[in-house]
Amino acid sequence: MEASLKANETHLISGLCAKAFGANACVQIEIRTKEKNFSCDICGKAFAKKYLLKRHFRTHTSDKPYSCHVCRKEFARKGDLKMHFRTHTNEKPYSCDLCKMDFSRRNGLNRHYRSHTNEKPYSCDVCNKKFPQKYSLNRHYRTHTNEKPYSCDVCGKEFSQHGNLRVHCLSHRNENPFSCDVCCKIFSRKSYLKTHFLSRTKEKTVV
Repeated sequence: MEASLKANETHLISGLCAKAFGANACVQIEIRTKEKNFSCDICGKAFAKKYLLKRHFRTHTSDKPYSCHVCRKEFARKGDLKMHFRTHTNEKPYSCDLCKMDFSRRNGLNRHYRSHTNEKPYSCDVCNKKFPQKYSLNRHYRTHTNEKPYSCDVCGKEFSQHGNLRVHCLSHRNENPFSCDVCCKIFSRKSYLKTHFLSRTKEKTVV
């Protein structure tokens, strides 16, 4: 297809996206349709490109052709392997232009950026409370459903948050990972250590 378009201009022609290449006024243009002719036989989801369908199909088969040569962890997508590899190299190519904090993933930067803008795009459909992160909304939603997906392997006690389960497990192992630098007293929770430290500070002030 030929048309008189300026080079590097993009136009919408009869619902098709057309971009001109080259320096001449009359140039050959590339047509990119938004038609999705490739559909998944299992779930029916459609894709515009065959490789996208192939990549999607792995979600049904659990095929993970990409593996990390450092830890051998396997991935369905090459992009996921690339992002994972940064945990070994500590590469953080995404930087916040406000506070210069670095991130290994773009979505991590996007989530962080909301701490500056106070944007809260996720809202609870029960009480309308808003949250900056989707996982925070999911965690909050359990207060309405009373869902407790985390359970203790020792006593079977259930918890709505993984952090609470982790603290509970310390009681079985008799672990106290938080210790006072002054008196060496140990605590199972960081909050207990903080309370202890404040009480010591208050005692010294009174004296």
